[in-house]
Amino acid sequence: MINVRGVTLSLHPLFVLVMLTSILTGHFIEIITLFTLVFIHELGHATAASLLGARVLSIQMLPFGGVAVIEDQGKLNAWKEIVIALAGPLQNGIMIIILLWFRNVSGLEYNYVNYIIQGNAVIALFNLLPILPLDGGKILQALISLSFSYHRTLVWTFRASIVTSLLFCIYGISPLLRQNGPIHLNLLAVGIFLLYSNIVDYRNIPYRFIRFLLGRDELFYREVAKGSIALPIVSLPVKHLEPILRLFRRDRYHMVYVMNEQGRIVAVLPEQRLIRSYFATRPPDGGEPKPK
Repeated sequence: MINVRGVTLSLHPLFVLVMLTSILTGHFIEIITLFTLVFIHELGHATAASLLGARVLSIQMLPFGGVAVIEDQGKLNAWKEIVIALAGPLQNGIMIIILLWFRNVSGLEYNYVNYIIQGNAVIALFNLLPILPLDGGKILQALISLSFSYHRTLVWTFRASIVTSLLFCIYGISPLLRQNGPIHLNLLAVGIFLLYSNIVDYRNIPYRFIRFLLGRDELFYREVAKGSIALPIVSLPVKHLEPILRLFRRDRYHMVYVMNEQGRIVAVLPEQRLIRSYFATRPPDGGEPKPK
């Protein structure tokens, strides 16, 4: 584990096992090249996140790729998250352009250069698949959050990604089911990795939603500075807080209009007041908030 300017660089234990296996099988150069391209890909994410005001905690090399762990702190809107997600594949695209230029200028065919070009293309295209936690999935999730509530976006994008990951796994073992050949081991391994990641993230939606609420003050100051119009939410007085908060959109500030059964507005509440009330009535053990 290495710390560079506050960013931790770490290797997963299985990553070390993959490297040792590549040495024994005589594919060390190919494997270390691919992981170098993945590391550059993750550096693209980390650099973009840092420039946009987010804190980069670590870059982890996993047996099936890598991940840049970024702490939002409420400073990233949907468009900034899209830029960060695109920054990784962009690095692969830049390397492809440079290597194609080098190959054309030299007029020679280098197998190793071709291998690097193909590796960059595979890494970029795979990461742009619209499945979480891949870059394409993050881009799609951010775009959906512009039109739907943040909580609903989290729930349905993770559910869709779980189903897609299962399809990866099924396709990976399909030759075995049809009894016409060996399983697609690479696809099965990727499918299992995506499925596990999405199940873990789906279970963590409540914590991610709380972090979203805690970062709303940053949104308030941004919207006030721009003079933006608040998005209204209409609610009955007897409605609990959490269902109202789940209607909040990611990059929109809300005013909540409380209306009685006769259709008269009895109160107009800024979203901060509801968020403060929500955390004030939330039990210490993190369970469901008490009705108010």
